[in-house]
Amino acid sequence: MTPFTRESAALMRLPVANVDTDQLIPARFMKEPRRPEGYGRFLLRDLVAEGTAPAPAPGQTILVARRNFGCGSSREAAVYALADFGFRAVIAPSFGDIFASNCVKNGVVPATVSEEDAERLLGIEALPATVDLEAQTIACGNVVVPFRIDPVWRTQLLNGWDDIDLTLAEADSIAAFTARDVAERPWAAPRRD
Repeated sequence: MTPFTRESAALMRLPVANVDTDQLIPARFMKEPRRPEGYGRFLLRDLVAEGTAPAPAPGQTILVARRNFGCGSSREAAVYALADFGFRAVIAPSFGDIFASNCVKNGVVPATVSEEDAERLLGIEALPATVDLEAQTIACGNVVVPFRIDPVWRTQLLNGWDDIDLTLAEADSIAAFTARDVAERPWAAPRRD
């Protein structure tokens, strides 16, 4: 996974609450192969067609929306659609739990802001925005707002680590614990025949 430190790009504003995973990528498109074109071409297809959402534009890599973004079913394809289009960060007051976890696993920052800050960002005319994961801030014009993210997820994204990489980063601690545990409880150690 590509490490994420800072992203500056056009901000896509989606002033909609409760955007569920079926709205991010309608289920009928998931029968298509993800590669070579990717799922980005299906992102928000129905919301755009009904006029509820603007069409994502090339160069937009940061999305801001209202509360409960990514709710609904646990389909990882919703995050694939965002990532395949090129989005690196999603900003909202709250996220579906599984959706947020899937974001991290695919290198997309789920930046949680207050409802007031989300509305401030949604109200800004077309300006580039900067998401700074190290400082945990979002800057857009003269507006700078803080965001929250799970500290473990922050570490993973900053380093470009998946769950295995995160575990391997603790290899020395795991080895020390294992050696200590074998010395203290030799009867509990697995037999090596």
